[in-house]
Amino acid sequence: MKPRLLDRLRTRLGRHAPLSLAIVASFIGLFVGVAGMLGSTAGLAWTNTEKFCTGCHEMKDNVYAEFKGTIHDSNRSGVRATCSDCHVPREFGPKMVRKVHATWELYGAIVGKIDTKEKFEQHRYEMARRVWESMKSTDSRECRNCHSREGMSHDLQSAKAQARHAKGVAEGKTCVDCHFGIAHKEPDGPGPQEMSVVAQEKVPPVK
Repeated sequence: MKPRLLDRLRTRLGRHAPLSLAIVASFIGLFVGVAGMLGSTAGLAWTNTEKFCTGCHEMKDNVYAEFKGTIHDSNRSGVRATCSDCHVPREFGPKMVRKVHATWELYGAIVGKIDTKEKFEQHRYEMARRVWESMKSTDSRECRNCHSREGMSHDLQSAKAQARHAKGVAEGKTCVDCHFGIAHKEPDGPGPQEMSVVAQEKVPPVK
């Protein structure tokens, strides 16, 4: 049966000029490519929405509940940061890497790793540490999407804030070293700055 179908297909295709077949195949390929690109773009956009991020009760009842009412949720300027603004890179390459890592988070939700308040609190520091480490490794890239050092008005900062920012720059610190626990509950354990000190202490001295 299959050989007969192939013979019929060859016969029908043989009635058309090769150029015509190439043009039709190109249009089909273009249509499939555009459809795939649009579908992928729509899928990425959907997975970046706040509705998607808070679709599971683990996020909605814990970190999202803590986020409500903070300066990143409600403020005098009305500029609001959503989950993806802080946790998903805007650049295509890093964004794809982050999406791949997120599949492991979905696996944790499926197996119920943090499906109760008690389990969530048990793993809170571990999850926060991973976010801090990621932010430190990228010089707080996602923070800088909204907060640029060049765009800061020193005149509108208090003398204390100016001094701390200058000290942080001089010491090579990044945003998350000082600004953490501002959108979610701060877990018990070493903060971003203390993490660096602990890591340095664990490195064996050079002999």
